Amino acid sequence: MIPSLKELSGAPWKVLPPGVHPAWLAEVRECFAINPHRRDLFNGLMRAAKTLAEANVQYMYLDGSFVTGKPIPGDYDACWDHRGVIHNLLDPVFLDFDNKRANQKAKYKGEFFPFHIDAGTGQAFIDFFQTETFTGQKKGILLIDLKSESFESIKEMQI
Repeated sequence: MIPSLKELSGAPWKVLPPGVHPAWLAEVRECFAINPHRRDLFNGLMRAAKTLAEANVQYMYLDGSFVTGKPIPGDYDACWDHRGVIHNLLDPVFLDFDNKRANQKAKYKGEFFPFHIDAGTGQAFIDFFQTETFTGQKKGILLIDLKSESFESIKEMQI
């Protein structure tokens, strides 16, 4: 179950409490795809999650303003566990970081990084994502086990 968002002193929006919180994509839809813009982002997230799963990615971690109380998030951020990936099945866009990940955003509405690479801060993305941008305080992220998801039961949402 996705925990309730909480106030964080100095942060502009409520955030997930610190920690890595397991969640189903259906729960993500229920909690965060609450307006047309967010539903559009969720549809992109669903397509990306399914594509990653087809390349044998087991874990995806979800972050960004999409999993906060921000009414109209710009996008979502995700990182994925590279271990076990079948590289010839991986959509090359997941490794295209040019132009501020423009091709990722165009195709899937969000940004993706292998979870172990440096975020440019001396931290791996998995750790970087657990720091609130405005305050530097700890916050939470969501863990999606792609191998346990039932993608057929989750349809794209009407926008």
